[in-house]
Amino acid sequence: MTAIEEHALTLDPEEARRVRQERLERIGRWLLPLAIMVLAIWLWDRLCIWNDIPKYILPRPGVVLQTLFDDAGLLFSSLLVTLRITFLSLLLAVIGGVGLAVLFTQSKWVEMSFFPFAIVLQVTPIVAIFPLINIYVDNQTTKLLLCAWIVAFFPILSNTTLGLNSVDRNLRDMFRLNGATRWQQLRYLRLPAAMPYFLGGLKIAGGLSLIGAVVAEFVAGAQGQSSGLASRIIEAGYRLNAPRLFAALILISFTGILIFLVLSLISHLILRRWHESALKQER
Repeated sequence: MTAIEEHALTLDPEEARRVRQERLERIGRWLLPLAIMVLAIWLWDRLCIWNDIPKYILPRPGVVLQTLFDDAGLLFSSLLVTLRITFLSLLLAVIGGVGLAVLFTQSKWVEMSFFPFAIVLQVTPIVAIFPLINIYVDNQTTKLLLCAWIVAFFPILSNTTLGLNSVDRNLRDMFRLNGATRWQQLRYLRLPAAMPYFLGGLKIAGGLSLIGAVVAEFVAGAQGQSSGLASRIIEAGYRLNAPRLFAALILISFTGILIFLVLSLISHLILRRWHESALKQER
């Protein structure tokens, strides 16, 4: 008898049930989405066969996969263009959003003056702003970068501002009673308290920066000036090359998933030792 089996025998029924439940949840967290994905791909393939759908309307999954390999050089070079815009816009959103949030926290007058303009940028569709950007900005990369930045900026700003203003009042009063300066309060109290909010906004902004980059490429790609994945989708649509169109869409989707997973991992590694949201919950 192994040590694990001996340990299981010593558990009371309630504890054994809890252990089995946790084991099933760990397996199901990965197995269920994978099973649903496999089933969806199988149904996609069967629909194409049962209805005899031509590949220029709906290609079979195998055809899309083959296209992804055959056109890998073209598609992945375009993906690098899109990723460059995505990550640069996300970096600028982090710098600008956190910097402005800190400024808002230090001065209520500044927050009341400029926060409405941030809301205006957030609620205005980027496709409506792009014609103005196209008029005033000459460099194509700068146009795309500015569009993606506008989309990703607000979640960082709003979440970080909320976190900086959500400090426990008792702790804030204690810092003041001990003669802490504004800089000390910001460094040792407000910024650590705002970290979970900032990381939550970062996960949102990561996906939005990719969306902003793709949308900006769609608008610019209509003029034949972009070489990102969006322009490949437009080109494939014009040529009725549905396999390449689906391959580009799959690349965008998996890129978005990968960005979210990486940012979620970063958030977990930062918060896992001290914040309730990342600590293992007892049942």
